[in-house]
Amino acid sequence: MNILISNSSDKPIYEQITIQLKQMIISGELRSGDQLPSMRMLAKELRISVITTKRAYEDLERDGFIYTVVGKGSYVADKNMEFVREEQLKLVEEHLNKAVDGAKAGGISLDELLEIIRMIYEEE
Repeated sequence: MNILISNSSDKPIYEQITIQLKQMIISGELRSGDQLPSMRMLAKELRISVITTKRAYEDLERDGFIYTVVGKGSYVADKNMEFVREEQLKLVEEHLNKAVDGAKAGGISLDELLEIIRMIYEEE
């Protein structure tokens, strides 16, 4: 499993894991029914605390991305497409907030920003 942890990120490590696993599930890199590494195995692989991986897995389970079978492990849950869409919208909104902040700081008007977004969106 290819998860990258950044110590310089403003996000806690468990949240970095959660975000990356959600992206892998949404993109289809991880499919329904796929087994995730055990919490201990992932912690060892990433050289972090088991408590941190436990928190990430709990958040993923709470959000409906994975389910856990006691004694067997954690698995990718069936995709709830409405929920996946909501997560994708949330992610896009975070990126757009950063873009809007940058545009305001740089004196870029709303019309200019919308034109930039339109051009990027329509690129092939």
